[in-house]
Amino acid sequence: MLFDTTQLALQQSISGAAQRQQALAANIANASTPGYQRVDVDFHGALAAAMGAANPDKALAGTSFQTAADRSIGPVAADGSGIDIDAESAKLAQNTLDQETAVQVLHTRLAILRAAMGVSS
Repeated sequence: MLFDTTQLALQQSISGAAQRQQALAANIANASTPGYQRVDVDFHGALAAAMGAANPDKALAGTSFQTAADRSIGPVAADGSGIDIDAESAKLAQNTLDQETAVQVLHTRLAILRAAMGVSS
């Protein structure tokens, strides 16, 4: 196998962060929509479960991330909306940093692999 468990985990992490970015952006876009309930993607939990599996490579390859309603936060606005714009913005910023970090690590790993093969980029 060319790519190891770490490589697969990085790829899935980037994919999960992208899905979470969309969910958080949807929350922010619907902050003033009456009755809107926030959604989120728990890709960290799914990755942790895959990494703890008996065969992490197989588990990572089959990992999918689901966007689901987050019922842990009740309405925060008088109109029944479950969106706290400040909290969502902070989560969006943190998710962006998580994704950028994973992308940077992936680029570095690929550069090391290219150097080991003697391939210039």
